[in-house]
Amino acid sequence: MGTRVLRHIHLPSISSYATAARLQESLVAHFLHCKPPTSLPAPPPHIITAEFHPVYTCGRREVGTVSAEQQDYLRADGRAEFVEAMRGGQTTFHGPGQLVAYPIIDLKTHKLTPRDYVCMLEKSLIATCAHYGIKTMTTENTGVWTTPDDKIAAIGVHMRRNITSHGVALNVHTDLSWFDRIVACGLEGKRTTSFEKMGVQGQSIEGVGRTFVDELASRLGVKRSDY
Repeated sequence: MGTRVLRHIHLPSISSYATAARLQESLVAHFLHCKPPTSLPAPPPHIITAEFHPVYTCGRREVGTVSAEQQDYLRADGRAEFVEAMRGGQTTFHGPGQLVAYPIIDLKTHKLTPRDYVCMLEKSLIATCAHYGIKTMTTENTGVWTTPDDKIAAIGVHMRRNITSHGVALNVHTDLSWFDRIVACGLEGKRTTSFEKMGVQGQSIEGVGRTFVDELASRLGVKRSDY
């Protein structure tokens, strides 16, 4: 019964986006390799948590549409990277002080629809914020918010044959000025916020990551198992 645990891989220290992307792609390939018609046992669900060096990523709808000039602007004289990703959603920022979590789950194994899965991510984020005394909500816009105009967590997922990748980004003590260079997730007139901006100081990305993974694991009906 390989699905009794959620295998948790936390990348130590601040990592490159490419490192997490390679690991994620390797896990997705393994999951796909175990799909029928093979008789290989399905792997247990996995989740990668990380904190990245500054990087702007665009979603699959924007791939090939971001001009060279805009990419140069986002790279901020070499202080950040620009990457095209296959997740849903639009351009966002990842960087130090932000928890990124990439669950790799076979939705079919857990009898989840894509909508169920996104709802599970939202509820897990809301519960994680509540654990630290921050009240959050969902709105008509994707993600998790402290007010209808202040976003604390972004969600952008990709699915292939019911295997999930990409996931969530939760601002803990992120330098929010990085978001000034973009219309975050394509939403005009909205702001970003963080644990720190909400008055919650001194939380580590690894610690908040464990809390989030525990919340997600409980909703999957499994236990966190750290590598």
